[in-house]
Amino acid sequence: MRSLAAACLAALAACGAPAERVAAGPSAPLPEHGVTVEDTAPKEDLRLVPPEVYMRTYLRLFGGLAPLDAQKRARGADGAGLFDAWDDYVSALGFPDYRLDVPRLTQTNALMAATFERLGVALCDRALEHDLKAPKGAELPPLSERLVFAFELPHGAMDQAAFASRFDVLHRTFLGYPASLAPPERTARFFQLYRDIVAGHTKADPRSRFTPDEAGWASVCYGLVRHPEFHLY
Repeated sequence: MRSLAAACLAALAACGAPAERVAAGPSAPLPEHGVTVEDTAPKEDLRLVPPEVYMRTYLRLFGGLAPLDAQKRARGADGAGLFDAWDDYVSALGFPDYRLDVPRLTQTNALMAATFERLGVALCDRALEHDLKAPKGAELPPLSERLVFAFELPHGAMDQAAFASRFDVLHRTFLGYPASLAPPERTARFFQLYRDIVAGHTKADPRSRFTPDEAGWASVCYGLVRHPEFHLY
């Protein structure tokens, strides 16, 4: 009993004690003992864009067409020479088929790479025909209605400065950011590709249905639509 009373008196005495105060720290900043650089390196491997995203992007670049309408435009007058049918490409793009217990593909393979190649060539060729090759007696569509090549071709030879401004349009279309933010050698490498294709088509026999300049821009389009940054994230 006495111990309980003593404990109660001690608790009451503590309640009446003055509040403790924490002394203020020094006003000067703490000395710096070292700087650690932030590690921004990616911690995961690049992943393949889901086939649904690729298909949606592809259809948008074709003018927002429905799949069968895009197929019709891609085939054009060449039939299956440039584009077969979506039925031939769906499984190769990595879409799952749960009826046949076929899982979704998350990594590329040779067949998928070949499919990307064929679809990319069809897109670039048809977009070039729509944007830069007007039917006889007709005018080219305005820049706002062009699918991919939303620029005018210069008259005469093209220097690297003229190429860079037009390449930036394609770079933004396919990769989503200005070419000035890409590795510094990218524009120069694509310009060299353009020049090589133009030179080769100038002396080609038989003649291509594209002029040398058109073939050069088509090859630049091929390179961007097959670029790893277009397929990976």
